[in-house]
Amino acid sequence: MAPPAEQLRAQVLLVDDEPDHADVMAEALRKPGHVCTIVTSVERALDELKHGTFDVVVTDLRMPVSGGKDGVAPDGADAGLVVLRAARSMQPQAETIMVTAHGDVPTARAAFKDGAYDFIEKPLDLEVFRNLVNRAADTVLLRHEAQGGLAGLVQHDGFEGIVAGSEPMRRILRTVKSVAATTLPVLITGESGTGKELIAQAVHRNSPRAAKRFVALNCAAETETLLEDQLFGHVRGAFTGAEKDREGVFEYASGGTLFLDEIGDMPLKMQAKLLRVLETGRVVRVGSNDERQTDVRLVSATNKDLPAMISRGEFREDLYFRIKGSQIALPPLRERREDIPRIVQHALARAAGGILPGKPVPAISDAAMMRLTSYAWPGNVRQLLNVAQNMIVAAIGEGHDADGPLQLDVRHVPDDIRSADAADEPGEGPSVGGSLAGTSLEQIEKRAIRETLRLTAGNREQAARLLGIGERTLYRKLKEYGLR
Repeated sequence: MAPPAEQLRAQVLLVDDEPDHADVMAEALRKPGHVCTIVTSVERALDELKHGTFDVVVTDLRMPVSGGKDGVAPDGADAGLVVLRAARSMQPQAETIMVTAHGDVPTARAAFKDGAYDFIEKPLDLEVFRNLVNRAADTVLLRHEAQGGLAGLVQHDGFEGIVAGSEPMRRILRTVKSVAATTLPVLITGESGTGKELIAQAVHRNSPRAAKRFVALNCAAETETLLEDQLFGHVRGAFTGAEKDREGVFEYASGGTLFLDEIGDMPLKMQAKLLRVLETGRVVRVGSNDERQTDVRLVSATNKDLPAMISRGEFREDLYFRIKGSQIALPPLRERREDIPRIVQHALARAAGGILPGKPVPAISDAAMMRLTSYAWPGNVRQLLNVAQNMIVAAIGEGHDADGPLQLDVRHVPDDIRSADAADEPGEGPSVGGSLAGTSLEQIEKRAIRETLRLTAGNREQAARLLGIGERTLYRKLKEYGLR
């Protein structure tokens, strides 16, 4: 399954002998972009499963079956179970959701033993139904990515390597798509490690300049003299050791995109020279008086507060407005926790490719994933990639079955992350781990449910398991407390 940047689209098979009810379900799923195929009989469902390809199968539990009675197949199985078993056989990559009346809940529970993803009771709460299908589709996506080596979490051209499951990231990729088609300079802001260069590359790959060069330069990595040489180049004899002419990145990237990372660290003197080049489109090499024409799309990035620097006289206001044709602000990882499980899978695959070449992607326990999801990640994605590598190394040190995937658990999570208290991490408010004195039991329970659902990105099955209650009990409490 290859979802576009702005939405997670899935191929959904809807099996229901009531056409009007099937249409209502399909309409609810088409809003987030899913593609629905409706069939009104078990026989047609089996034909679709045989010839089509689906990510999610939604089937009513009881429907008429040829040769059957009261929605029960000749072999004694309910019609929905026939569809479930056929889906497991013919579409093993798909997840199946059962739609059932209240009296059929025990049968629906039994469907879990046959591999059903979940079930939902009639009459449907369409929002709950839509979220359930979204989670099932997301599960299929993660499995597909892990089996495919996770070359890029967004598989379509132009956004390779970017996780865009959360709504903030989807909005950012929509912005990238629209801005890339223009000639506007782009300023990308965000904390260190949030993936600013990946976004800059996406701007380039989605622009009319995609066939030309993408050149990156870190403005904080050079002295002022070397930075000027890197930017504009030099002529022979300009300084000791300059034995031949050399073009700078402005000339080298001409026709393409120039990415200036950490532009907030550029000295004021260099800011003035950069501004002149951006205004005239011409560069002068060090040691020369001749101007050379250049044509670059400028993308800049910084983890600093440029307006605050302007007020302190540390950054030129005129340069700020020149580079800020369009601004893209990347959220820190702690503000898009629903993306963390995907990034963990990507990180494990990336790390395993170098440490365990040719071996399956390591498996990670729910408990370890929850610990990683609850951590604040001050170093953002860059830190998480490093932690994934360390976890694999730690597990290898224990020894493992060479024929099976490496199994990662909480004990492999680095000590500082495993012992971190979410209440003390940046960006977090009071948590269940804080003081509860004077708090009613109802409020404690509501807070526990709310935070656990946040950590599981809304996955009720995982949340119920972590809370130690049944999933239907959790669903009842969600209604009771008005939590969605």
